[in-house]
Amino acid sequence: MNKKEIRLSMPTRYIINIVLTVAFLAVGTILMGTGIFNRATTAIIQQIGIYIILAISLNMVTGYLGQLPLGHAGFMAVGAYVAGILWKLMAAWPAWVAVPIGLVAAGIISALFGVIIGIPALRLKGDYLAIITLGFGEIIRICIINLPSITGGTPGLLNIPKHSSFFVVFTAVAVACYVIHTIMHSRHGRAILAIRENEIAADACGVNLTRYKVFAFAVSAFFAGLAGALYAGYQGSLFPKSFDFMQSINILVMVVLGGMGSMMGSVIAATVLTALPLVLQSLSEYRMLIYSLLLIIVMIFKPSGLMGNFDFSLTNILEDLLNGRLFKKKAKGGTDNE
Repeated sequence: MNKKEIRLSMPTRYIINIVLTVAFLAVGTILMGTGIFNRATTAIIQQIGIYIILAISLNMVTGYLGQLPLGHAGFMAVGAYVAGILWKLMAAWPAWVAVPIGLVAAGIISALFGVIIGIPALRLKGDYLAIITLGFGEIIRICIINLPSITGGTPGLLNIPKHSSFFVVFTAVAVACYVIHTIMHSRHGRAILAIRENEIAADACGVNLTRYKVFAFAVSAFFAGLAGALYAGYQGSLFPKSFDFMQSINILVMVVLGGMGSMMGSVIAATVLTALPLVLQSLSEYRMLIYSLLLIIVMIFKPSGLMGNFDFSLTNILEDLLNGRLFKKKAKGGTDNE
C-alpha cells in the first residue's frame, strides 16, 4: 500500500516563508546592533542587499523576458536622486514616515521612466535595444550633471540622511523577491516566458507583446529605482559617475554569472561579486581582471550560468524531505524543479 504523500498547502508555505524571513531580519538586526561586525563588513552586507535587488530586477527583463537592456544604472540613478532629494527635504520628519515615502516615490518615478523608455525601445531587439537603453542611461547621467540646482551636478548631492539599515535593505530584498517570484508564477509570468521562448508563437496565442514587454520593463525599473533609493540612504551622498556605463555592466555580469532566468543565481552572484572586493582588498587593482577571468571560466564550463534557470524553493525541499524524496532525487541527480 502506497504511503499517502504529505502536501504543504499554500497558506502553510506562506507562513513558513514569512516566519523564516522575520527570523532572518530579527537575527540580522540584533547582530548588527551588537557591534559584532565592523563598519566595513556592515557596509558590504548592505551593498549585497542593494545589488541583489538590482540583479533580480534586471533578471526579469534579461532572463525572463529575453531582452538585453544596458541602461539599468539609469533607473537606479533616477530612484537614487528622487529619494535623496525627498529625504533632504524631509530631514526633520521621523524616519518611519520619510523612508517609505522616499522608497515608494523612487520606485514609482523609475517605473514611469521605464514605461516611457520601454514603449519605443522594446519595439527593437538585440543590439538595437542594447544601444538605445545604453543611450538612455547616459542621457540620465548627463541630465544629472547639467541640473546642479536640483541634483548637485558633478560635485554631488550631499548630506542625504542615512536611512538605509540592515532591516530596511533586507526587508526591501524580501519584498522584491516575493513580488517578482509571484509575478513569474502567475499567468502574466507565463506570458513573459512565452515571449522569451518565441515571440511569434506567443503573439499567435493571443499574448499582447507590447503590453507584457512594457509591464516587465516597468517592474524591473521600479525595483532598480528602489535599489537606487537604498543606495542613496546608504552612501549619504550621490555622484553622477556612480551611475555610468560600468555600473550597468556590473549588474549585467551578476545576472549572466548567476544564470539568466534564475533568481537564486542572481542572489548568489550578487553576493559573491559584491563581497569579493572585501576578501581581495590587497588585490583591488586586479579586481576587474579577476571578474573577467571568473566570467570567462563560468561561460566556458557552465554557459547557462552558475544556476542555469534553476530556482530554489525551500518549501518544495521541505515537502520532499517530509516525503522521503529529497535524497532519492539527489541520488538520481535531480532537482526540486523536476
